[in-house]
Amino acid sequence: MEYRRLGNTGLKVSRLCLGMMSYGDPAWRDWVLDERAAEPFVRAALDAGINFFDTAEMYSNGASEEVTGNLLNKLVPNRHDLVIATKVFMGTENIVGGENRDKVNSFGLSRKHIIYQCEQSLRRLGTDYIDLYQIHRLDPNVPMEEMLEALNDLVRDGKVRYLGASSMAAWQFMKCLSISEARQWSKFVCMQPQYNLMYREEEREMLPLCNSEGVGVIPWSPMARGHLCRRTFAATDTTRSKSDELSQWIYNEAADSDVIVRNAEVAARLGVKPAQTALAWVLANATVTAPIIGVTKLSQLQDAIDAMALELSEEDMFALQEPYQPHAVAGV
Repeated sequence: MEYRRLGNTGLKVSRLCLGMMSYGDPAWRDWVLDERAAEPFVRAALDAGINFFDTAEMYSNGASEEVTGNLLNKLVPNRHDLVIATKVFMGTENIVGGENRDKVNSFGLSRKHIIYQCEQSLRRLGTDYIDLYQIHRLDPNVPMEEMLEALNDLVRDGKVRYLGASSMAAWQFMKCLSISEARQWSKFVCMQPQYNLMYREEEREMLPLCNSEGVGVIPWSPMARGHLCRRTFAATDTTRSKSDELSQWIYNEAADSDVIVRNAEVAARLGVKPAQTALAWVLANATVTAPIIGVTKLSQLQDAIDAMALELSEEDMFALQEPYQPHAVAGV
């Protein structure tokens, strides 16, 4: 396993990050695996040298954090060997944007919710500190200064080691960085954007910004929620594909089908699987630190591991990129 520094920090993370959204409570989503079913995946990831695990308080309404903590505490004797990341914003009540007056502070990025939810995440994860604490999106109803000061206080209190952010406009991210620098607060050290062959809009501003500011990049959905594992755009008859409304919203451009077919063609020419060429393309971007992979089959994990050794030629890169057409901004 290869390891890289997370941005300009001294923290070293594995080249792949195992996304833990797939593990938790099947009652939350039909395709989610419970703790017993998840253990072989976490064990295999650890055996492969993966030390980086990403979850969120909203996944399975907190159960994903519990499964993550239970399994890592069981399988890894030394907590210091792990880099555990989680996220805050959506909460565990599944009521974002709701009108229930008893729950109006159960989501968002107010100081109240950030500090409360961090304490709950620590409890669910069974750890004294979170290596990387990320905002899951921006909250338009909370001043950036309030959010950033609360996050800084968590670092100062020793509950969090590093701070991260996820999908937003580049100008918003730069504003966050500038406020933290001016106030001498802990800054975001990484960005978690959507980035894959079917959605490359982050190449316009966000990735150049991260490169310029020394911010690590840990993309979500590097295989476009499974689309790039296929050979055609036709949906497969899987539990997730039938219930994934976000996928249908993001990947609906006419050219998306061309990207899927071209990726499959390149993979066939190289004698590998489409998932491997798609992930290898993301890994080939020097700005990317560690893509976040979600797997519910051990073969998917092995494909991701094998993709790290796949070197794409300039011809391969051009062929993979050529069908892409600009998309409307999505996933923020």
